[in-house]
Amino acid sequence: MIRTNRDKVVMISVQGKVADPCIRTGSYNVDKNGVPFLLPGTGGITYNIKVGDPAFGWAGDHVEPGVSTILNIEKRYDPPTRGYNFYACVGNEASIITGDAKGTKGVVTGHHGGIEHVIIDFPDKALKKMTIDDKILIKGYGQGLELLDYPDIHIFNLDPDLFFKMGIIENRKKGKIKVPVAHIVPGKLMGSGVGSLSMGTGDYDIMTTDEDLIKEIGLDTLRFGDFVAIADHDNVYGRSYRKGAITIGIVIHSDCKFAGHGPGVTTLISSSKPLIEPVIKKTANIADMMKIGRKRLQKR
Repeated sequence: MIRTNRDKVVMISVQGKVADPCIRTGSYNVDKNGVPFLLPGTGGITYNIKVGDPAFGWAGDHVEPGVSTILNIEKRYDPPTRGYNFYACVGNEASIITGDAKGTKGVVTGHHGGIEHVIIDFPDKALKKMTIDDKILIKGYGQGLELLDYPDIHIFNLDPDLFFKMGIIENRKKGKIKVPVAHIVPGKLMGSGVGSLSMGTGDYDIMTTDEDLIKEIGLDTLRFGDFVAIADHDNVYGRSYRKGAITIGIVIHSDCKFAGHGPGVTTLISSSKPLIEPVIKKTANIADMMKIGRKRLQKR
């Protein structure tokens, strides 16, 4: 088993509420081809889109699967709201603590930068009972996780229990780890969010302006919750291109209409050196691993 410092990682509570649905304006926006559009976007309780579903093809823009949450929508960029985004790690347990769905547990599936949302998957029974006023408590656990034998591989935003469910294998002779991913994304396709220093919050986008290329390399089959490898991208001290670097992330929102945007990826594992070997596995998705989202429905 890969040695970690999980016994030293702090678990601390953070509490948010369902985020109000948002749009940029009440008038038309213009897409990457100059075509006006007016579509649903971020926030709220999304009833019919879940992790495990396709990230492409929806009549929406930057759509978040499941329940979008925030600490304080009026103070979106204040330290406490950013703290909510930071402490909540992918795979963490979330509990509804108010309303008719009180006591239901869910799973954190990602952070969305700019809007500062934490995205959570809950069972359908809970979604039917929830309201925008409901509050959610998350057991924030994962920031500070380290791989003791691989100091040049860095972990962000990842629950230790989920880390060990990902099927990661170590190659001690080469000092590398092999990580199952659903897709490998060329670094040249990374857009909005590149240059950000906030690897512990938010996400950055796979650009999809070149639709022919996206189809050619199979990225049009991306699903919400897919684990992906971003080639030649370093997320250790900021998001940037670096030849040989590898970043592992998770797809957290849908395709987008704006130039420089596309499905969002929250950072999970990164190395500035070529120490991470991605291995293609089509079921490398949080829904498959934790039996949530679309897989929860199939199981039932």
